[in-house]
Amino acid sequence: MLIIYTFFTELLGVIIKYNNNFQFFSDGRYSWHNVIIYNVYQVVFFLFFFEVFRKIIKKPALKKQIRYLSIFCVAAYIINAIAYNPLHNQTTYAHIIGSIIMIYIVVLYFWEKYTEESPFSLKNSLLFWISTGLMIFYLIFPIISIIYLLKLNIGVQIYFRPLLLSGILSMYVLIITGLIIGKRKAFR
Repeated sequence: MLIIYTFFTELLGVIIKYNNNFQFFSDGRYSWHNVIIYNVYQVVFFLFFFEVFRKIIKKPALKKQIRYLSIFCVAAYIINAIAYNPLHNQTTYAHIIGSIIMIYIVVLYFWEKYTEESPFSLKNSLLFWISTGLMIFYLIFPIISIIYLLKLNIGVQIYFRPLLLSGILSMYVLIITGLIIGKRKAFR
């Protein structure tokens, strides 16, 4: 479901940006604004994976931590939406907070996998591949978001776009790799 949601979010974003016949706002100045769909997507994406990890991680104390971190992430998005109109602005502060939470939760997952004895190799675990992809992307994403917030000159910012695209590509390649070589019994 998340793959389909991601596909349609990206498709809708491109249609809104490049097709003047399809837009959210009647005011011509905002006809290309599609940021709201990405703001909503990011919240859904974070909450989906936070819930997956909460269900997979075994320790009750860590499950409770993940639940509280999910609530904190939603609160960050609500506060960011109040401070900056999410129809026209990225919820960058909330994205940074969500990214840091994602990194923390993935580290918890990796630590639990490292200390656990399992008859299955991690190379056969889809969640391991997804987690690795998420870790790579969300280590890069908050740094680029902070640079965006600092409004550095374009000469500096231009070097970070290839880094962001490389992070996105790496994440999707690792997820696809997991889908190809993963085995159902090794999902944990």
